[in-house]
Amino acid sequence: MIIRPENPGDEAAIHSVTELAFAGHPHSDGSEPLIVDRLRKAGALAFSVVAEEEGKILGHAAFSRVQISDGAADWYGLGPVSVHPQRQGEGIGSALIRKGLDELRAIGAKGCVVAGDPAYYGRFGFNRNDELVLPDFPPDYFMALALHGSMASGIVTYHKAFYGDTA
Repeated sequence: MIIRPENPGDEAAIHSVTELAFAGHPHSDGSEPLIVDRLRKAGALAFSVVAEEEGKILGHAAFSRVQISDGAADWYGLGPVSVHPQRQGEGIGSALIRKGLDELRAIGAKGCVVAGDPAYYGRFGFNRNDELVLPDFPPDYFMALALHGSMASGIVTYHKAFYGDTA
């Protein structure tokens, strides 16, 4: 298995694996593959990485810029992260996240936020920070990781394509 950047032509496979990964998940509304599609279409998908084995995409992690009300620059949001259901639990998601965080460090990103399971994302250094807020989202499931410099504080805003607006 290799972890590599998303390439042109990967879009359909990424959509499929994301759809399968979130199908029937209790905290999913089924919008995850559409989020990735909209971010890409809007030019707001900063980068994404895929896990590939024998020419087949098994997983995907998306990274997009976020805005923080304190004016902190160079912060990113991780997600969605998806792994084909038949391959979950094999460390593919972890490998995707680590590769993406390494890429963020390499480009000098200041930090990354994620909305998800604290037990899972905590393994990568993400922690809840009461000073960093995603409105209308349970604070226990919103975490941040400072990569260079200090932790930001304020209200986090994802790109409008994340919420369905592509205009």
